[in-house]
Amino acid sequence: MGQYTAPLRDMHFVLHELLQVENELKQLPAHADIDADTINQVIEEGAKFTAKVLFPLNHTGDREGCRLDPQSHAVATPAGFKEAYRQYVDAGWPALSCDPAYGGQGLPIVVNNALYEMLNSSNQAWTMYTGLSHGAYECLHAHGTPQQKQLYLPKIVSGEWTATMCLTESHCGTDLGLLRSKAEPLSDGSYKISGSKIFISAGEHDMAANIIHLVLARLPDAPKGTKGISLFIVPKFLPDADGKPGARNGISCGAIEEKMGIHGNSTCQMNLDDAVGWLIGEPNKGLNAMFVMMNAARLGVGMQSLGLTEVAYQNAVVYAKDRLQMRSLSGAKAPDKPADPIIVHPDVRRMLLTARAYAEGGRAFCSFIALQIDRELNHPDAKVRADAADLVALLTPVIKSFITDNGWIATSEAMQVYGGHGFIAEWGMEQYVRDARINMIYEGTNTIQSLDLLGRKVLLDRGAKLKKFGAMVQDFVEENGASEALNEFVTPLADLGGKLTKLTMEIGMKAMGNQDEVGAAAVPYLRVVGHLVYAYFFARMAKIALEKQDSGDPFYKAKLATARFYFARLLPETAMLIRQARAGSACLLDLEAELF
Repeated sequence: MGQYTAPLRDMHFVLHELLQVENELKQLPAHADIDADTINQVIEEGAKFTAKVLFPLNHTGDREGCRLDPQSHAVATPAGFKEAYRQYVDAGWPALSCDPAYGGQGLPIVVNNALYEMLNSSNQAWTMYTGLSHGAYECLHAHGTPQQKQLYLPKIVSGEWTATMCLTESHCGTDLGLLRSKAEPLSDGSYKISGSKIFISAGEHDMAANIIHLVLARLPDAPKGTKGISLFIVPKFLPDADGKPGARNGISCGAIEEKMGIHGNSTCQMNLDDAVGWLIGEPNKGLNAMFVMMNAARLGVGMQSLGLTEVAYQNAVVYAKDRLQMRSLSGAKAPDKPADPIIVHPDVRRMLLTARAYAEGGRAFCSFIALQIDRELNHPDAKVRADAADLVALLTPVIKSFITDNGWIATSEAMQVYGGHGFIAEWGMEQYVRDARINMIYEGTNTIQSLDLLGRKVLLDRGAKLKKFGAMVQDFVEENGASEALNEFVTPLADLGGKLTKLTMEIGMKAMGNQDEVGAAAVPYLRVVGHLVYAYFFARMAKIALEKQDSGDPFYKAKLATARFYFARLLPETAMLIRQARAGSACLLDLEAELF
């Protein structure tokens, strides 16, 4: 069903020409010996696995879905999923960027990030089984006790065991302060945990020998709200004295959610009936530990939509070159055929270029953030680490929201290229649209991410983090402002940077009198920031393409054309967004609730 080929040429361009990762990694002692050839070899092997093993299971997995045995509470994944996971584990992919102390390969996050784009393009539902495990690894690595790390991390790193995060309950989603799951301390230092969780991706399956659930629950005397939440390890099978899966624990799948998309992933309702668990971190500070996993998941969700954007674009291009429909308005382009291929029509080009631009902009953005995580974790200079951490904190909600919004737009445009065939399941395009829709919702809805960006990441520190990214934009503008060839990119970039600064100050002033102004402005504000980020990277990519456009490699001509399309057709959205952000809260709140 359809096709997928990893965009290796553009990945190489982003990593080696735009970000110059080999030079960046030489500044990090843990990765100083990693060269471009090593990176390329890993990515190319990942491209083979995703195209040959995972992609063929995407459509069939969607059609088959997961099956729950109500008697045993066991879940069977779609045909081929378990075998593909075994190949993934045998090849060592789960360990790629994990700590060598626990069996990891110790490669940079920026390399792992490239792998995950390809995984998500080829099969998002399957990839969710592995992605959540990596987030749990990060959480335990940061907050687990030495004993917990020694017991669980080698198994998660190897892929022998998978992991989930169990947050949501039926009466509360993002507002975790309302959760009711309880944890009763036992004399041996463990806890008995009771409650119900919903929407637990990969909560039960047949792909691994054990599943480690990270569960949020309340201790008996816990304070109300988010300050009274603790985090616990709750394995499906309790490890025995040798660290192998032993007795069945009191956590089980009660039902599989009936969903719009990602049917190949078992999104479960999980019941905890006196399940045995162990505390992670300090009592009542579970959110501090869980946020490590949640932030990793938010970055991962952005990668999911980037992957879908790329694969939807690829298939829409193939279709547009093959499908014959009408003649070009400017004269026949294929006179030997009864009609022209639809790729000659301007609006088909618009749809294709929208998806292409959002894929290429997202790839540059995500790779940049992955590199910042590597710097945050490994750079010897404390100030460099702190600056990188600030950029990651600032831009994580933008990755989650902007890329997933764009993924929804791009997959919809790609489906539209197919016309009526796009609406029919056999072509595979409607699956990408359905799968993309959840990415705007889970791991904190895009509205929540927007509130986080504007309220906590920008206004709370008086724009300090935003100014760090703004300084990068300003440096580029000052360095290239006199270039006539770059004027078409630098001038709108500088203009948007100035408008964002003014908008931020205006919202901040209004919020001092009425906090609802933040809620009213947050969503369009985040998209303005997202466009500033994309404009910055497209301007940088255009500079490289201009310098190499006469090299004989058509790649640079295409990159330059995509950048020009982005600045001409997509960036102007910011004018509308700025007006929306300035419109205030009155037009949203003046209508009384009972009149809706």
